Amino acid sequence: MPAYRPPKIPASEITPRAIYMSRRSFIGATAGAGLSLAGFSSALAAPLAAKPGPYKLDEKLTPKESVTTYNNFYEFGVNKEDPAANSGDFKPTPWTVKVDGLVGKPREFGLDEILKMQLEDRTYRLRCVEGWSMVIPWIGFPLSAILDQVDPLGSAKYVSFETVVRPEEMPGQKGLFQPLPWPYIEGLRLDEARHPLTILAVGLYGETLPNANGAPIRLVVPWKYGFKSIKSIVRISLVEEQPQTTWKNANAREYGFYSNVNPAVDHPRWSQATEQRIGEGGFFGGNRRDTLPFNGYAEEVASLYAGMDLKANY
Repeated sequence: MPAYRPPKIPASEITPRAIYMSRRSFIGATAGAGLSLAGFSSALAAPLAAKPGPYKLDEKLTPKESVTTYNNFYEFGVNKEDPAANSGDFKPTPWTVKVDGLVGKPREFGLDEILKMQLEDRTYRLRCVEGWSMVIPWIGFPLSAILDQVDPLGSAKYVSFETVVRPEEMPGQKGLFQPLPWPYIEGLRLDEARHPLTILAVGLYGETLPNANGAPIRLVVPWKYGFKSIKSIVRISLVEEQPQTTWKNANAREYGFYSNVNPAVDHPRWSQATEQRIGEGGFFGGNRRDTLPFNGYAEEVASLYAGMDLKANY
């Protein structure tokens, strides 16, 4: 993700049609109104039922085509179109998420149990550190709903996350030279993880997550840059010390632990003051908009960082 400069052309205009049409050839609707895990496979999106959530945006949704064919998921390749093009062999079922560490009741959650959580529609802005953004209708539930079930200990101060490693299904993890060390790891402070905005997403646009977008379960933290929202999670651990994170380990000068969206703190190689909304603008990337502090969620989350120097704690 962070190795690239902000795009000048919206995804709806630069995604190769052949890639999009190849994906359309294997996405269809399942029969019936409920979710069938048999249909939740690498080849078929399944509808998800969810109640309206507390967070909505009066902004135009990014086209589904753009959301599902233009993103960063290095496990499938380093180019924007690679996740959609290369994730067809990935198998999101069966799936379990281990929750352990400084908890009183460590356990594993199976996918069918996860999908029985109180799912909500949550429309959030997504801001990539590269300078582009989207508006995505997620389906998910607060991360705190899982944390509450494992009884975090008083010594737990942070939450770490780990993604799956399956080089036989994820071509970006194969080969002699890897863009990143695997597994991809991320972390949050415990109060960030428990914030009502922080969700585990299992779907978007009314269906289960496509492989390219982090199936079957991913983190979404809308006030932080997109690389914090780790995909295809297999482990969540509560820990006492600040956990390691993939991009901070790769280049601590450019990618800090907090990675809050902050238009006043530039990336060392580009400005963060403005952004290009994917799916909008002209061929030459016009209609850039001002980036909002905390990606527009300052009213909800700024208090988490009271007294902190957000330039030093980037």
